[in-house]
Amino acid sequence: MTPDDATALIRSSMPLCATLGMRATAADPAEVRVEIDWAPGLCTSGEVLHGGVVIALADSAGATCAYLNLPEGAAGTTTIESKTNFLGAVREGVATATARPLHAGSTTVVVETLVTDAHGGAVAKVTQTQLVLRPRQ
Repeated sequence: MTPDDATALIRSSMPLCATLGMRATAADPAEVRVEIDWAPGLCTSGEVLHGGVVIALADSAGATCAYLNLPEGAAGTTTIESKTNFLGAVREGVATATARPLHAGSTTVVVETLVTDAHGGAVAKVTQTQLVLRPRQ
């Protein structure tokens, strides 16, 4: 999937990604990368990217990774659990979320996402469990 196709996917399936200006730079079952630019309107005190924005970035990358790892016959996915450890702050540039699957099963997909700043420093580590949704019968 090209970055343009991946960006179109995340923005159409999760409109918040479009609202916040997120873009995907890679999207395949092994790894998804989503970026967001630091901007004053997305910050908390001290010109630090808001934690909610960091979590939204990680959740979007993780959800896309889970979607790309759904088993045959699945209708979609939804986050049922998410744990975030904040490790640093984004004060400028681009924040990048890199999501990789830890488990892709028939009922859940578990994804680990690392959010980094423009210099490659760790900002957050997120582990989330995505429920595999099945078509209604």
